[in-house]
Amino acid sequence: MPDRMQGKSGAPTTSTVQGEDWEGRELSGDSFASVAFTDVDLTEVVNQGATFEGCTFRRVRFNCSSHLDAAFVNCTFVNCDFFEARFTGCKLVGSAFDRCTFDLLRVDGGNWSHVALPGADLRRAVFSGTRLREADLTSANLEGSTMRDADLSGAWLHGAILTRCDLRGSDISALDPRHADLQGTIITIEQALVVAAGLGLDLRADQG
Repeated sequence: MPDRMQGKSGAPTTSTVQGEDWEGRELSGDSFASVAFTDVDLTEVVNQGATFEGCTFRRVRFNCSSHLDAAFVNCTFVNCDFFEARFTGCKLVGSAFDRCTFDLLRVDGGNWSHVALPGADLRRAVFSGTRLREADLTSANLEGSTMRDADLSGAWLHGAILTRCDLRGSDISALDPRHADLQGTIITIEQALVVAAGLGLDLRADQG
Protein backbone atom coordinates (compact mmCIF):
# COMPACT_ATOMS: atom_id res chain seq x y z
CA MET A 1 0.00 0.00 0.00
CA PRO A 2 1.64 3.29 -1.04
CA ASP A 3 1.77 6.51 0.95
CA ARG A 4 -1.21 8.67 0.06
CA MET A 5 -1.00 12.00 1.85
CA GLN A 6 2.67 12.98 1.96
CA GLY A 7 3.22 16.25 0.15
CA LYS A 8 -0.37 17.37 0.61
CA SER A 9 -0.54 21.13 0.15
CA GLY A 10 -2.41 23.34 2.57
CA ALA A 11 -5.60 25.23 1.85
CA PRO A 12 -5.15 28.78 0.46
CA THR A 13 -5.11 31.49 3.12
CA THR A 14 -6.45 35.03 2.96
CA SER A 15 -4.82 36.68 6.00
CA THR A 16 -1.68 36.28 8.11
CA VAL A 17 -0.73 36.41 11.78
CA GLN A 18 3.06 36.48 12.00
CA GLY A 19 5.56 36.59 14.84
CA GLU A 20 2.99 37.33 17.54
CA ASP A 21 3.24 36.25 21.17
CA TRP A 22 -0.04 34.75 22.34
CA GLU A 23 1.49 32.93 25.29
CA GLY A 24 -1.10 32.20 27.97
CA ARG A 25 -3.93 33.78 26.01
CA GLU A 26 -7.46 32.47 26.50
CA LEU A 27 -9.44 31.66 23.39
CA SER A 28 -13.13 31.13 24.05
CA GLY A 29 -15.38 30.63 21.05
CA ASP A 30 -13.05 32.57 18.73
CA SER A 31 -13.29 31.72 15.02
CA PHE A 32 -10.53 31.82 12.39
CA ALA A 33 -10.86 30.85 8.72
CA SER A 34 -8.12 30.63 6.07
CA VAL A 35 -5.56 32.34 8.31
CA ALA A 36 -1.81 31.69 8.02
CA PHE A 37 -0.16 31.61 11.46
CA THR A 38 3.62 31.91 11.11
CA ASP A 39 6.16 31.89 13.98
CA VAL A 40 3.40 32.44 16.53
CA ASP A 41 3.85 31.47 20.19
CA LEU A 42 0.76 29.69 21.53
CA THR A 43 2.55 28.30 24.58
CA GLU A 44 0.14 27.65 27.48
CA VAL A 45 -2.83 28.95 25.49
CA VAL A 46 -6.18 27.88 26.96
CA ASN A 47 -8.51 27.18 24.07
CA GLN A 48 -12.14 26.48 24.89
CA GLY A 49 -14.27 25.98 21.81
CA ALA A 50 -12.30 28.09 19.33
CA THR A 51 -12.64 27.12 15.66
CA PHE A 52 -9.89 27.12 13.04
CA GLU A 53 -10.94 26.17 9.52
CA GLY A 54 -8.59 25.87 6.55
CA CYS A 55 -5.78 27.55 8.51
CA THR A 56 -2.04 26.96 8.08
CA PHE A 57 0.35 26.90 11.04
CA ARG A 58 4.09 27.20 10.34
CA ARG A 59 6.66 27.02 13.13
CA VAL A 60 3.94 27.60 15.72
CA ARG A 61 4.61 26.59 19.34
CA PHE A 62 1.68 24.80 20.98
CA ASN A 63 3.79 23.83 24.01
CA CYS A 64 1.76 23.08 27.14
CA SER A 65 -1.38 24.43 25.52
CA SER A 66 -4.83 23.10 26.40
CA HIS A 67 -7.65 22.66 23.89
CA LEU A 68 -11.18 21.70 24.94
CA ASP A 69 -14.02 21.09 22.45
CA ALA A 70 -12.06 23.08 19.86
CA ALA A 71 -11.91 22.50 16.11
CA PHE A 72 -8.99 22.54 13.67
CA VAL A 73 -10.73 21.41 10.48
CA ASN A 74 -8.76 20.93 7.24
CA CYS A 75 -5.79 22.74 8.75
CA THR A 76 -2.11 22.27 7.90
CA PHE A 77 0.65 22.17 10.52
CA VAL A 78 4.28 22.52 9.37
CA ASN A 79 7.26 22.37 11.75
CA CYS A 80 5.03 22.95 14.78
CA ASP A 81 5.84 21.89 18.35
CA PHE A 82 3.17 20.15 20.45
CA PHE A 83 5.24 19.45 23.59
CA GLU A 84 2.83 18.53 26.42
CA ALA A 85 -0.11 19.90 24.43
CA ARG A 86 -3.50 18.46 25.37
CA PHE A 87 -6.57 18.07 23.14
CA THR A 88 -9.83 17.01 24.79
CA GLY A 89 -12.95 16.38 22.71
CA CYS A 90 -11.49 18.26 19.76
CA LYS A 91 -12.24 17.94 16.05
CA LEU A 92 -9.26 17.82 13.67
CA VAL A 93 -10.94 16.16 10.69
CA GLY A 94 -8.90 16.43 7.48
CA SER A 95 -5.91 18.19 9.04
CA ALA A 96 -2.34 17.39 7.97
CA PHE A 97 0.92 17.43 9.95
CA ASP A 98 4.36 17.81 8.38
CA ARG A 99 7.64 17.63 10.35
CA CYS A 100 5.95 18.41 13.67
CA THR A 101 7.06 17.23 17.13
CA PHE A 102 4.60 15.55 19.50
CA ASP A 103 6.59 14.84 22.67
CA LEU A 104 4.15 14.08 25.53
CA LEU A 105 1.11 15.02 23.42
CA ARG A 106 -2.16 13.88 25.02
CA VAL A 107 -5.40 13.42 23.05
CA ASP A 108 -8.60 12.41 24.86
CA GLY A 109 -11.63 11.62 22.74
CA GLY A 110 -12.44 13.81 19.78
CA ASN A 111 -12.59 13.20 16.06
CA TRP A 112 -9.27 13.00 14.19
CA SER A 113 -10.66 11.16 11.16
CA HIS A 114 -8.81 11.61 7.84
CA VAL A 115 -5.89 13.24 9.65
CA ALA A 116 -2.54 12.96 7.84
CA LEU A 117 0.35 11.95 10.13
CA PRO A 118 2.65 10.07 7.72
CA GLY A 119 6.07 9.45 9.22
CA ALA A 120 5.14 11.24 12.46
CA ASP A 121 7.18 10.55 15.60
CA LEU A 122 4.48 9.72 18.15
CA ARG A 123 6.64 7.65 20.50
CA ARG A 124 5.62 9.54 23.65
CA ALA A 125 2.09 10.47 22.62
CA VAL A 126 -1.13 9.24 24.23
CA PHE A 127 -4.42 8.83 22.37
CA SER A 128 -7.44 7.66 24.36
CA GLY A 129 -10.90 7.03 22.92
CA THR A 130 -10.08 9.04 19.81
CA ARG A 131 -11.77 8.57 16.44
CA LEU A 132 -9.02 8.11 13.83
CA ARG A 133 -11.00 6.64 10.97
CA GLU A 134 -9.01 6.55 7.72
CA ALA A 135 -6.16 8.46 9.37
CA ASP A 136 -2.85 8.31 7.49
CA LEU A 137 -0.29 6.81 9.88
CA THR A 138 1.91 5.49 7.09
CA SER A 139 5.42 4.83 8.47
CA ALA A 140 4.52 6.63 11.71
CA ASN A 141 6.64 5.74 14.76
CA LEU A 142 4.36 4.73 17.64
CA GLU A 143 6.98 2.78 19.58
CA GLY A 144 6.01 2.69 23.26
CA SER A 145 3.07 5.03 22.72
CA THR A 146 -0.51 4.57 23.92
CA MET A 147 -3.50 4.35 21.58
CA ARG A 148 -6.26 2.88 23.73
CA ASP A 149 -9.91 2.45 22.66
CA ALA A 150 -9.26 4.30 19.39
CA ASP A 151 -11.29 3.88 16.22
CA LEU A 152 -8.62 3.05 13.64
CA SER A 153 -11.00 1.55 11.10
CA GLY A 154 -9.74 2.21 7.59
CA ALA A 155 -6.53 3.78 8.94
CA TRP A 156 -3.37 3.58 6.83
CA LEU A 157 -0.78 1.73 8.94
CA HIS A 158 1.57 0.49 6.22
CA GLY A 159 5.12 0.59 7.56
CA ALA A 160 4.03 1.85 10.99
CA ILE A 161 6.28 1.03 13.95
CA LEU A 162 4.00 -0.30 16.68
CA THR A 163 6.70 -1.81 18.90
CA ARG A 164 5.42 -1.91 22.50
CA CYS A 165 2.49 0.33 21.52
CA ASP A 166 -0.58 -0.19 23.74
CA LEU A 167 -3.46 -0.74 21.33
CA ARG A 168 -5.89 -2.38 23.73
CA GLY A 169 -9.53 -1.73 22.92
CA SER A 170 -8.77 -0.13 19.55
CA ASP A 171 -10.26 -1.15 16.23
CA ILE A 172 -7.30 -2.65 14.34
CA SER A 173 -9.28 -4.24 11.52
CA ALA A 174 -7.30 -2.16 8.99
CA LEU A 175 -3.93 -3.41 10.29
CA ASP A 176 -2.00 -5.67 7.93
CA PRO A 177 0.45 -7.47 10.26
CA ARG A 178 2.72 -8.26 7.32
CA HIS A 179 3.46 -4.57 6.75
CA ALA A 180 3.91 -3.16 10.26
CA ASP A 181 6.40 -3.68 13.10
CA LEU A 182 4.43 -5.41 15.86
CA GLN A 183 7.26 -6.53 18.12
CA GLY A 184 5.89 -6.42 21.68
CA THR A 185 2.68 -4.63 20.67
CA ILE A 186 0.14 -4.78 23.52
CA ILE A 187 -3.25 -6.12 22.43
CA THR A 188 -6.12 -8.18 23.84
CA ILE A 189 -6.98 -11.78 23.01
CA GLU A 190 -9.82 -10.57 20.79
CA GLN A 191 -7.46 -8.32 18.88
CA ALA A 192 -4.98 -11.17 18.52
CA LEU A 193 -7.66 -13.07 16.62
CA VAL A 194 -7.99 -10.12 14.24
CA VAL A 195 -4.22 -10.13 13.67
CA ALA A 196 -4.23 -13.87 13.10
CA ALA A 197 -7.01 -13.51 10.55
CA GLY A 198 -4.97 -10.80 8.84
CA LEU A 199 -2.18 -13.35 8.44
CA GLY A 200 -4.58 -15.71 6.73
CA LEU A 201 -4.57 -18.25 9.54
CA ASP A 202 -7.40 -20.76 9.68
CA LEU A 203 -8.67 -20.44 13.26
CA ARG A 204 -10.64 -23.40 14.60
CA ALA A 205 -11.91 -24.46 18.00
CA ASP A 206 -9.90 -27.22 19.68
CA GLN A 207 -11.94 -30.39 19.35
CA GLY A 208 -9.56 -32.40 21.53
